[in-house]
Amino acid sequence: MSFIEDLWGLRFFDHFRSKTKAFSGSFLHAVSDSMMKSSCESSDREDCRDDAAAFNLKFVAIASILISGIVGVAIPLIGKHRRFLKTDGSLFVATKAFAAGVILATGFVHMLSGGSEALDNPCLPEFPWSKFPFPGFFAMVASLLTLLLDFVGTQYYERKQGLTRATEEQGRVRSVDEDSDSGIVPVLEIKDRNVKVFGEEEGGGMHIVGMHAHAAHHRHNHPHGQHACEGHVKEAGHEHGQGLGHGHSHGFSDGDEESGVRHVVVSQVLELGIVSHSIIIGISLGVSHSPCTIRPLIAALSFHQFFEGFALGGCISQAQFKTQSATLMACFFALTTPVGISIGTAAASVYNPNSPGALIVEGILDSMSAGILVYMALVDLIAADFLSKRMSCNFRLQVVSYLMLFLGAGLMSLLAIWA
Repeated sequence: MSFIEDLWGLRFFDHFRSKTKAFSGSFLHAVSDSMMKSSCESSDREDCRDDAAAFNLKFVAIASILISGIVGVAIPLIGKHRRFLKTDGSLFVATKAFAAGVILATGFVHMLSGGSEALDNPCLPEFPWSKFPFPGFFAMVASLLTLLLDFVGTQYYERKQGLTRATEEQGRVRSVDEDSDSGIVPVLEIKDRNVKVFGEEEGGGMHIVGMHAHAAHHRHNHPHGQHACEGHVKEAGHEHGQGLGHGHSHGFSDGDEESGVRHVVVSQVLELGIVSHSIIIGISLGVSHSPCTIRPLIAALSFHQFFEGFALGGCISQAQFKTQSATLMACFFALTTPVGISIGTAAASVYNPNSPGALIVEGILDSMSAGILVYMALVDLIAADFLSKRMSCNFRLQVVSYLMLFLGAGLMSLLAIWA
């Protein structure tokens, strides 16, 4: 009896394997056939086509978007040395909330809808593109991969920070032992509370999400509710009220170190997501021959680039990168969309954006960019700030930040009417 059951199991397994192989073969065959088709109908406005005017407008777009990106990313980096734009200031938090709304709307309204439009194009074969919701699937996969990258990056930088601290501690202990052997008792310098360590926010603010926030919350013995806010205010007053003659040192908690690690990872993953869709948007504008399409895109992309730059610049500023690294990241962001426009302009004569292959690649990349942007906006920008202790203890800041968040998302969504 068991022998017959084994034979039946093997037969079922072979049947399942053959079905799977047949489906995968037909799927890949359909995808390759759809990629090989020559062209679809042009979605560009042929009645508004003007190659010369479009070419001139592309130079205007490059200049406008480049300036908007530079100004947007530079304000937080330069403003951190000014009182009204410091990263712990209310103005910075409210403007960052507006920028987070812009990024969220970019992912949901612009990139995801663009991916759906490309992959639902009637010129693509019905199988497999009409048989499965690929845009949402690719967005989900990109969000999960971003979560994995976020986690791995955080673990890497935490381990790196731990090794660095251990090395410094060993050097300090060795130095003290040598001085003790020589009969000299060193006087340890007491650090001022206002001196920042790697990744610490102004005022020791917490910027941790997920498991890190939960762990940090239980490590700190702060009371809950109104008493927690009172303690927060007292700590802030205590911090600013101490002079150089303060008689005991304040050590930094594990949460501040985790905050620095989080800012480093967030800034790099956010730049990855922004760069990926900026190139796509730039190429899409560059291959267009219609001034009617390019004109609204210039205004929309300049607005979008400015506030994306502000959000990214704020994360870079909070991460406390060295000047050279921060400048490199800012320049890389500012140049991506103009470079994409240049690539699209150069390839406009030979590249057909309405070919099935181009539509499939554009749809997949748009959908994945949407997943990355939505994850970064919700998890690392909105949740990190709106669920922080600082926000919960300041009702006026809560109201202003939520208004700015909805305003940013609403205005960026409205731009979808024209671009």
